[in-house]
Amino acid sequence: MTARRPWWKTILGLVLTALMLFPVYWMLNVSLTRTGDLRSSPPQLFPTEPTLEGYAAVFDQQLPALGTSLVIALGCVLLTVVIAAPAGYAIALLNLRGGRTLNFVLLVAQMLPAVVMAMGFYAVYVRLGLLNTVWGLILADSTIAVPFAVLLFTAFMSGLPRELLQAAAIDGANVWRVFVSIVLPMSRNSILTVSLFAFLWAWSDFIFASTLSRNADFIPITLSIYSFIGNNTTQWNAIMATAVVASIPAAVLLVIAQRYVAAGVTAGAVKD
Repeated sequence: MTARRPWWKTILGLVLTALMLFPVYWMLNVSLTRTGDLRSSPPQLFPTEPTLEGYAAVFDQQLPALGTSLVIALGCVLLTVVIAAPAGYAIALLNLRGGRTLNFVLLVAQMLPAVVMAMGFYAVYVRLGLLNTVWGLILADSTIAVPFAVLLFTAFMSGLPRELLQAAAIDGANVWRVFVSIVLPMSRNSILTVSLFAFLWAWSDFIFASTLSRNADFIPITLSIYSFIGNNTTQWNAIMATAVVASIPAAVLLVIAQRYVAAGVTAGAVKD
């Protein structure tokens, strides 16, 4: 018989959850509050007369930035998977010389501050003409996602049954055919996990955007919110509405992919 959880633990969990989610609720509350009520004292815990004027401002001014962030995030996902999946396959299954050293280098690369990398990218992009371009941001964001992705793919693919791969090789499949026809389909969970994290990193990036794309014609939503706050410090309902809309894609992806992410992150943790 399963022991019942003490009531105080349930209450404590609810209180802690409410405290952690309160900023999210307040963001939603302010986004629905009229401009004239934003400075009321005491502040309104609930919007007595909710309005959608903030969301109207979002769709009137922020849609190009949302579209730019979507293009950058999807481009980062595609580039990360294209680079990291074959790299993980080579390290895990092809007895790549120096594989352990490469794994260590990737771990070190994840420890580099994004600000330092942004300064390096700026110096390079000035010479290559990639400054203030969407492609430049996709490449920069991918440098954050690729090391993590390679490590995750390596951990997962090292746990694949070698007998299946050897059987494919006996049947005449070359290394590339084994990778495309067997390894990739069996790595679905890890691919979804990598794609989700790459999307979230690119979607929420501010350091690279503010350094490499400040004067671009199309800027991501994080930089757009920052500029919007600087140019308009009174229309907080529009600012919060922008934050709410920008949070929706990440929240939806997390809910949909939760089961696959849990399986992908723990893949390779236990060997038979």
